Amino acid sequence: MTRRPERIRKLLLAAAILLVALVPLLTPDAYVHNVLILTFLVAVVASGWNIMAGLTGYISLGHGMFVGVGAYIGGILATTWDVSPFVVAPLGGVTAALVAVVLGLVTRRTRGPAFVIVSFAVLELLGLLTRNWASVTGGSQGLPMPLPTWDVRFHNWPFYYALFALVLLSVGLTVAIRRSKLGLGLLAIKDDEDKAAGIGIVTSVYKGLAFVASAAFVGVAGAVYGYYISSLSVNTMFDVVLSMQVVLAALLGGRGTVWGPVLGAFLVVPLTEVTNTTLGGADAGAIRLILFGGLVLGVALLLPRGILPTVRDALARRRGETGLTGARLEDTPIPDAPPRRRPPVNTPDALRVSGVTMRFGGLAAVDDVTLTVPRHSTTALIGPNGSGKTTLFNVVDGTYAPTAGDVELGGVRITRAGRPRRAFLGLGRTYQLPRLFGGLSVLENVAAACGEFRIGRLARSAISGPEAERALELLEFVGLRRYADAKATELSYGQRKLVELAQVLMLDPDVILLDEPAAGINPTLLRRLSGLIRALTASGRTFVIVEHDMQFVLSLADQAAVLARGRVIATGSPADVSSDHAVLEAYLGDDFVLEADMTGSER
Repeated sequence: MTRRPERIRKLLLAAAILLVALVPLLTPDAYVHNVLILTFLVAVVASGWNIMAGLTGYISLGHGMFVGVGAYIGGILATTWDVSPFVVAPLGGVTAALVAVVLGLVTRRTRGPAFVIVSFAVLELLGLLTRNWASVTGGSQGLPMPLPTWDVRFHNWPFYYALFALVLLSVGLTVAIRRSKLGLGLLAIKDDEDKAAGIGIVTSVYKGLAFVASAAFVGVAGAVYGYYISSLSVNTMFDVVLSMQVVLAALLGGRGTVWGPVLGAFLVVPLTEVTNTTLGGADAGAIRLILFGGLVLGVALLLPRGILPTVRDALARRRGETGLTGARLEDTPIPDAPPRRRPPVNTPDALRVSGVTMRFGGLAAVDDVTLTVPRHSTTALIGPNGSGKTTLFNVVDGTYAPTAGDVELGGVRITRAGRPRRAFLGLGRTYQLPRLFGGLSVLENVAAACGEFRIGRLARSAISGPEAERALELLEFVGLRRYADAKATELSYGQRKLVELAQVLMLDPDVILLDEPAAGINPTLLRRLSGLIRALTASGRTFVIVEHDMQFVLSLADQAAVLARGRVIATGSPADVSSDHAVLEAYLGDDFVLEADMTGSER
């Protein structure tokens, strides 16, 4: 049933591509050719914008800058070297890619609205630079392009087919990225960039590659389009209206989809032509800018996911594909833990925290904390709310840089190391509220974790090969393999916690930080979680657990440390800590009694 609609979709797509390819043969109308050439340009730019905004979540209002860069580089080099702009068009793409690298470096720590503003500012800056560098660019007078040398009967054909080919190449690049480990990492960055860094995704490299990929074909298209219009001007090649059209096309068709930006371009450009022919006068440009700005806002409010995702979801509902039904985790036996792949480290302590202090202004959330975690053990980190437990976790995993003190992992000092580096060294962490990537499937969530970084692996398939097999093995271990293809958002709260544990295990970590793993889950799942932790500890993993369910955490722990007001007030065995007078007074209460563990045996 699912193959037939897929075959129909592919046949319709092939027919549409063939029809567009035959247009110059079917009609000699130059106006039709002109509209389609401009449509191809917008489609290429929108596809590039989609790689940046649809996959990474970085919204740009200045992506048209790469059209201008490619056009001017193509025009300048063609004039200087006396060659056809077609010959130097690839260099326009290279230059656009280099500009994208600079943009990535400038905006390395910029997100959200700030990135939008910076991208628009760069568009205006490049336009200003081009206008004032008159000796090279022609300034306000413009830069004339060489005249075509082929037969006048085929005047538009080379431009038409060059830009059409670039549309198909841009779509192919989007498909290749989306199916790769690079694309999987970009989608993770889009959903939660900080969490992505914590599972070994080197976000700066991934974003840099995405920015380059988003600009390269746009620069080539700019060089071809500049040759087509025969004369370059700053107002045309660095036009904010073009950037608005691009954003509108991608949003209308479906941001993050493969064909959405192309569909949007085929809708937006004809609308542009209508406004160009009906709106005239001195204020026409301002009116068009207001019109397209209003359309972008309207699409964002009324059709936030775009046409293709909306239609796809409607068809899925019609076919009864509405997600998981009756999804539940059965109380199945705990399998053996997956074998370790990381070479063993021969240090007695897996984690050492020495004199760590974390201040926020005048508040010391963590105050001179020293903690040693033996290898192959489970340590309970307990204390009242606000005692600094999660803040200490944030220092250990690199979310915060401590005000003072040191952190060592397996004998390696990681106090100033970045979060991906800590993941590569063997540190994993889960959160009280599971932080899965909502736009990814369960399998993709697990496979997204990276225990090492190599450029070559970014081109691998996202969910096939040895890494995908490893991810499925981990899902089998936590009992959720049958939900591998489900969206993470379709799982229950407790199941998401298990998926996050599988995700962390993908790193093959030496030390796993669990932040309130028992919070909000049912007794069946709690028993399973307890069994999983025991199996993983037996296989050589080390756990540090923050938890308020004392019976759960102390039944698992080999040692416990109690924090109060940011300081360690007691350390020792669970039995000693649970009977310590200071601990009973500060946290547990005088009536606390350590009961049987989760499996029913006494400690």
